[in-house]
Amino acid sequence: MIVIEIPGWKTLRLEHLVLDYNGTLACDGDLLTGVRSRLDDLAKQVQIHVLTADTFGKAHAALNGIQCQLCVLPAGHQDAGKLNYVQKIGGDNTACIGNGRNDRLMLKAAALGVLIVGNEGAATDTLMVSDVVAPNIVAALDLLLHPLRLIATLRC
Repeated sequence: MIVIEIPGWKTLRLEHLVLDYNGTLACDGDLLTGVRSRLDDLAKQVQIHVLTADTFGKAHAALNGIQCQLCVLPAGHQDAGKLNYVQKIGGDNTACIGNGRNDRLMLKAAALGVLIVGNEGAATDTLMVSDVVAPNIVAALDLLLHPLRLIATLRC
């Protein structure tokens, strides 16, 4: 569990990390540089869940060896599928990271919603419900690995 007390806001007790795959962890189906080592470090503290439509068919192989749950969702209504997944594991103890419009509902339902602006950009609807915005996935994962960075951004 990751516990982060953010002055003037709330105390996060994170047991789960839910991540979008394409556009967040990967580009064109390939895991981005720096992601594997950070996920390995975070897996020692939280349960990692990766949600995807697996458009490129590479997610399973790319995540091989990383301690995580991979959930391939049907192509339609991805936003509702991701929200339902977060609700089942408990949004109050979950951090979510994504960039797309279909990530909006899960980021809003999470205790901590992080939007990344990667090579695909980021949906403005998702931006508006996020707690924090990071320039890329490495920076977003580092917020959890180095919580003082998150505290500096979110404290009142």
